[in-house]
This record gives sequence, structure tokens and C-alpha cells, in this order.
Amino acid sequence: MLNEKELPFLAEKGHIVSLVGGGGKTTLLYAMADHCARKGWQVLVTTTTHIRQPAACYAPDDAALTALWQAGHYAVIGTPAENGKLTLPPPQLLRRMAQADAVFIEADGAKHYPCKVPAAHEPVLLPQSDIVLAVAGLSALGKPLREVCFRYDTIRPRFLAAAPDASLTPPVLAQLLASAQGGRKAVGDRQFYAVLNQADTPELHQQGIQIQQLLRQQGILCVLTHFKEEDAHEQGR
Repeated sequence: MLNEKELPFLAEKGHIVSLVGGGGKTTLLYAMADHCARKGWQVLVTTTTHIRQPAACYAPDDAALTALWQAGHYAVIGTPAENGKLTLPPPQLLRRMAQADAVFIEADGAKHYPCKVPAAHEPVLLPQSDIVLAVAGLSALGKPLREVCFRYDTIRPRFLAAAPDASLTPPVLAQLLASAQGGRKAVGDRQFYAVLNQADTPELHQQGIQIQQLLRQQGILCVLTHFKEEDAHEQGR
């Protein structure tokens, strides 16, 4: 469930929100788009990297986009690519962002890992984007970093002292999300949130609260989320 008190930009028109990281990033992307579309807003969903083309709400052209908005749906825009994926939309569709009440952008990929360390070319944030959400899945806690953190083996980030075989702990995950070489990479002066998804059990929820407190001590806004399988709107509405 989404709480506008915790994510106040969901109550304000005009924001362009970029999502980075892992751990349910795409599910959150579509949940926010659906939340805003149900209020009658004109909502766009897109990517600066790759996203799976959805079964519903895909707009291949201007006419389809307008029709989706008129029907009260969000519209997903992008250029078709290999393996059923979409990439950055063509300019004529990207220009429609100016008419949208809210835009949600998947700005990097994590190959379904719960968390990640960004590569040199990541994330891909549009200049117009004013909010960044760094998402991580609490299911990664207690497991070896090499198994749950995308690129950890290859990049070996200097800002984290933990070895690839070390277990991911709440302090390490907090450090990963807070770092300007991790979750906050390239954020600049944009508004930033850490989102801890997969708070599915009392134990994970409690560990999420621990991470939330660590981040708040650094002045970082942090929200805990949990979605049921049917909330994954990228599978179609």
C-alpha cells in the first residue's frame, strides 16, 4: 500500500520521479502510476534503460497515449527492443511528459536482484527528473552480498568494506543506500527517498525499521513498503 503522508509527491502534480536500485522497483513504479491514475491524473510510465513491455497500457504512438489517458489509465511509453523490452521513447512521445500530471521512470536495472551497486554509466537520470527513489528488497538481509547485490562481485565498491561472501546486514544496506556511490549516485540536488520493499514478515519489518532509523540519522527520508503479488501491475491490469 502507498501512503501519501510518507510519499507526499504522490499528492502533488508535476513531479518526474526516477526509480533506481532493485528489490521490486518495477512493482513500485506501476503501483505509484496506478495510484495517481485512479485520481484522474494523466500519468506516464517510461524508462531511460530497459523495461518489460506490459500486457496492458502500452502506448506505441500519440493516439494510443491519448486514448489511455481519456480512459483513465496510465500510459507506458518506450521504443520496442529485443526480448519484449522497451527502451527510451522516441522524441515525439517523450515530449508528452510536459502534458503529464506525473511521470514515473525506471532509471536503471538490477537483473531481479534485491539490491545493487551502480556501474559507471548508471543511473540514467533525465535532467527534468526532480525526485529519485532508491529501492532495495529486505529479502536480501542475512544473505551473501555476492548473491543478493547486483554487480557487487565485479565492482567491489570501496565505500563498503564487506567481502562478497559476507552477509548483508542492516547497517551495510543503509550505507549502500546512503552513499553517493550507491543509492544516491548522481542524485545532486533532487529530492531523495530510500524505499525498503519486501517488508513481508515481522522480522523483516523490524530490520527495515532499524535501517530506516540509521538513514534518518543522516537526514535521509526512508519508507517501508510491501506489495502482494496482485499489486504487480506490470503484469497487466
